[in-house]
Amino acid sequence: MLKVTTIPPPFVSTERSSPKLNCLNLSELCIDNKLILHFQSSNFIKRYLCPTNAIQVPVYKSLLKPLFFLKKPEDAHHFTVDLTRLTFNLPVLGSIIGSTFHLEDKKLEREVFGLKFKNPVGLAAGFDKDAKVIDEMAMLGFGFIEIGTLTPKPQEGNPQPRLFRLPQDESLINRMGFNNGGVEEAVKRLKKRMSTVLVGGNIGKNKVTPNENAVDDYLICLEALHDHVDYFVVNVSSPNTPNLRDLQEKEPLKALLQAVKNANDLKAKPKPILLKIAPDLTDGQLDDIIEIVQETKIDGVIATNTTIDRSQLSTSEAEVRAIGAGGVSGKVLAKRSTEVIRYLAEKSNKAFPIIGVGGIFSAEDAIEKLEAGASLIQVYSGMIYEGPGLIKRIKKGLLAHFSQ
Repeated sequence: MLKVTTIPPPFVSTERSSPKLNCLNLSELCIDNKLILHFQSSNFIKRYLCPTNAIQVPVYKSLLKPLFFLKKPEDAHHFTVDLTRLTFNLPVLGSIIGSTFHLEDKKLEREVFGLKFKNPVGLAAGFDKDAKVIDEMAMLGFGFIEIGTLTPKPQEGNPQPRLFRLPQDESLINRMGFNNGGVEEAVKRLKKRMSTVLVGGNIGKNKVTPNENAVDDYLICLEALHDHVDYFVVNVSSPNTPNLRDLQEKEPLKALLQAVKNANDLKAKPKPILLKIAPDLTDGQLDDIIEIVQETKIDGVIATNTTIDRSQLSTSEAEVRAIGAGGVSGKVLAKRSTEVIRYLAEKSNKAFPIIGVGGIFSAEDAIEKLEAGASLIQVYSGMIYEGPGLIKRIKKGLLAHFSQ
């Protein structure tokens, strides 16, 4: 029988000064090599993690985030996923979590590329690569969830370590390399999901597939996922797969998107096709993107992926250099991603929808993206630094903004 560690409530002080741990340490969260967390009182969620609770933000930042940050970033990610799958599916806790983060309002609803979104706040690709926690993430109040990047064959990605925190910049560097269990394994999980949240399928090519055969990989993923996702994202902008960004050049990109679009159009119910682009493109390259989107008649753009530019980092140059290659996400990406969104929206005269992603840490950040021309927004790094209450805070901020 599995023994579960009990953490007596409350294990934080209610003072604004640094919360105290009475009996919590990482070793107590590990039983039989699995991550188990049991709260003696279900009121813990409402009292300490509820997004409407006045001390929610300091508790996450002063208690939970430091706890997670004791572990290596990728270990912390798996910790979080395992913990989420366990606690969110406990009958009492699951119900409390769902009601805690719930916020729906007609004013938040959006219809974009033919799909009806309950709200414009989505989970960006990369957090749930293999479609393991779609139902659990839906309980946090996301309007849509993007899985992937998925490839035809399973692949381990780049060697570890490959994920790094830059706390001083509230940013991350990753060179994951499309690590995933393969599209077929994801499909098995998608068939079992219970929630009705909209799901996007972010698709890419295997590392071993040469660029001249890349189209085949994208078409394999399109075929496998077509009955199980609501929209597709063609990812050619990750900096962590060798030569992948070469596919962003005008002619290769046009050929790839046209092939994906043609295959999609043959389906009884075609799905929206989006292109995810890098923030490092020049204005000329962005002009090419506008032209390609209009010529191929795909449905929209996600702006942006991670950046290879490190000039905006305040972390020491020596530390950044020691980390090595990888794409930067988080707060330092906010300005450039907004610039790209605004450029695309203005130059195209809002000819196609844009999903804005990059450096969204608050409702104000989300509003900035929407005012720049985005129809929807996505978060990932912001949730790592701000906590899961960020989603509800963004939605509350949007409601206040829309009511002005």
